[in-house]
Amino acid sequence: MMVELRKKVLAYITRGNGPDQQLLVYTMKDHPESGVQVPGGTIDRGELLMDALYREIEEETGIQKDDLVLIGKLAKNTYFPRHRDRKYERTIFQLEYRGDGPDQWEHTVTGDGKDQGLKLQIRWMPVCDIHGLAEKQDMAIDAL
Repeated sequence: MMVELRKKVLAYITRGNGPDQQLLVYTMKDHPESGVQVPGGTIDRGELLMDALYREIEEETGIQKDDLVLIGKLAKNTYFPRHRDRKYERTIFQLEYRGDGPDQWEHTVTGDGKDQGLKLQIRWMPVCDIHGLAEKQDMAIDAL
């Protein structure tokens, strides 16, 4: 049996430096048991990697590309969820937030994906306080 491969992007959006550095994270308002996550998602067929990155950020947070500065690619890895017969090739990028937004807000996911309409509780979290993200999304936290 061949395992399906899905290509995904993850965004480590940071603000601040050194011990004051914070990471943008969210939880699903109606499904907090899903854990703390970072913006990201599946790259659509024929879509460029960077286009997918900025699309996912905007759909999941409302943050526009103009408020972000790309720092670079932190990692590319393969993740094998235990409960699915597929694997994910994830490319993780760091972007610095240069906007003037609030410390926390609620956002309803846009786009036409399966998460459309989900309400997300978004907040900035000190990087030093992150001790695990859902679905092993923290695989590259040490690179920050």
